[in-house]
Amino acid sequence: MAVRSTAAPPTPWSRNLAEPKIHETAFVHSFSNLIGDVRIGANVIVAPGTTIRADEGTPFYLGENTNIQDGVVIHGLEQGRVIGDDQNKYSVWIGKNACITHMALIHGPAYVGDNSFIGFRSTVFNARVGAGCIVMMHALIQDVEIPSGKYVPSGAIITSQQQADRLPDVQDQDKEFAHHVVGINQALRAGYLCAADSKCIAPIRDENAKSYTGNGITVLELERSSEVSSNSLGAETIDQLRYLLGQGYKIGTEHVDQRRFRTGSWTSCQPIEPRSLGEAIAALESCLNDHSGEYVRLFGIDKDRRRVLESVIQRPDDDAKPASSFKAPTGRSNSSYSSSNGNGNGNGSSSGKVSGETLEQIRQLLAGGYKIGMEHVDERRFRTGSWTSCTPIEATSTNQVISALEECIASHQGEYVRLIGIDTKAKRRVLETIIQRPNGQVASSGGQKSFTTSAAPSGTGTATSSNRLSSEVIDQLRHLLAGGSKISLEHVDERRFRTGSWTSTGQIKASSEREAIAAVEGQLGEYPGEYVRLIGIDPKAKRRVLETIIQRPNGQVASSGGQKSFTTSAAPSAKATATATATRLSSEVVDQLRQLLASGSKISIEHVDQRRFRTGSWTSTGQIQASSEREAIAAVEKQLGEYQGEYVRLIGVDPKAKRRVLETIIQRP
Repeated sequence: MAVRSTAAPPTPWSRNLAEPKIHETAFVHSFSNLIGDVRIGANVIVAPGTTIRADEGTPFYLGENTNIQDGVVIHGLEQGRVIGDDQNKYSVWIGKNACITHMALIHGPAYVGDNSFIGFRSTVFNARVGAGCIVMMHALIQDVEIPSGKYVPSGAIITSQQQADRLPDVQDQDKEFAHHVVGINQALRAGYLCAADSKCIAPIRDENAKSYTGNGITVLELERSSEVSSNSLGAETIDQLRYLLGQGYKIGTEHVDQRRFRTGSWTSCQPIEPRSLGEAIAALESCLNDHSGEYVRLFGIDKDRRRVLESVIQRPDDDAKPASSFKAPTGRSNSSYSSSNGNGNGNGSSSGKVSGETLEQIRQLLAGGYKIGMEHVDERRFRTGSWTSCTPIEATSTNQVISALEECIASHQGEYVRLIGIDTKAKRRVLETIIQRPNGQVASSGGQKSFTTSAAPSGTGTATSSNRLSSEVIDQLRHLLAGGSKISLEHVDERRFRTGSWTSTGQIKASSEREAIAAVEGQLGEYPGEYVRLIGIDPKAKRRVLETIIQRPNGQVASSGGQKSFTTSAAPSAKATATATATRLSSEVVDQLRQLLASGSKISIEHVDQRRFRTGSWTSTGQIQASSEREAIAAVEKQLGEYQGEYVRLIGVDPKAKRRVLETIIQRP
């Protein structure tokens, strides 16, 4: 089909009559409109009903592998330009591997970075969206710069730089989803090009029994007729290799035995530097053979040395499955293998549909007195979290639960199914793990998060311990979870600490206290030598209820012996050292007071006895009037002395926003 593209019309601001420049490998549907100086890179797909009109603002640039979906409008104002990655001026710049999805509006001056995703009906105007950002549906981004790697939720209105700077980071599953969309559209591009080529389409038409998803045809195979197969690798693994090579990624593999799998101590296999898909398959098979009986995972490495599409392709005591059917690469980190027996713990129950880890989770839930439930959801509703419960399980034996679980799985083939553990006393979930994914992919005995408990968590009676976190931090996590608060962490190096330029690591998704502790400890390990603080957010009031430093440079973290304060051998400055040695307050509390005073926040103290502590009936002692750090410390120490044997907490209030910026317990009975 002929592409509908025309030169820019002569106007008072331009008479150059520029025409679109389209790379020979790109596909532009004839029902789309291209006007003016529009530069389209390699492997781009422009879907039907799209308008890309560089007749006012000009020029436009669309980077390689980018997809512009149905109904998208790209236009620009005559005034205003952005600097593209080639350091030239553009009205609109859209980078490589970007997704501009249905009905979105990109209005220049606008910049959309590499690997970014703009959701349905979202608008980007007079703004920059950094590389690797995910913008969901019906969002507005105007007059701001979104930093790289940020997530913009559906319906968000981002019109101030402060809003943009506080956006959460993109999560791994979001990146995988964006990679998946790019892969799907590359398949569509190749398919459309093939459909327009009689030599390519004729053999496919002759094979009426075959379909796109069932005959092993992939993006590269539509462009290249040679086929590669393997006796030991599954079709999904081969397709993932093909996709990674096609996108220009380097290939990496790692292995680990069962003992080290729990600690994540993976070891790299020999580097894979293939010149063809066949060589990549041979190298991967060699790694699998050398490490049979171990976990092996495959991943791609992009130009920025970041991992993409990390996936476990072999598990202990599992043989790699022969290719059976084609499945487009999704980048999900679970493999398509299933375990037909338990994990050796010896309950006498086995199942062809339930993995060994799931069996163990069921046993532990029943032993802990928990109620067991199941939920299912199709692929469309999976992104919105609209799960539906299966038939309630009123069983007390492992065999009965497994039978009910298999019935739910069988009734919802092609859907996600997850196992739920419910503490009936606390009326909260203690386990929530996916045990089936679409196309019959059942979780095997190592890919899901583990659940271990020796007693039902009964509120404050649970004796949860940590090798890195103090009892105070654990107690704060417990209170945040019990209060339904969202939990996140922020980190900053020593240089930026003085300017308060903290960076968020994103929300912590935890359904139990143990998971929250494990997540926090993991984050502390990722940022050694930096300050890390714990954040609690009230989702209803949309305000912070806790903001406290839990790690300092050089790995100085809260001890595990029940201390409520940090111990440090070096204060941040000479002034801080002198203050710390002259006070009974911990260095953390002194530092918090210093920051509150520096930011102009109001400071006060609240106290409560042990009986009223459970009901949250705190009493304020009034605002502390202090003109210096020493006066503030003296006032706080005096309050602590007056309320010995009670809980005392320090409060910081932003006088302009009239909200609390700090709320942390500094004394316990």
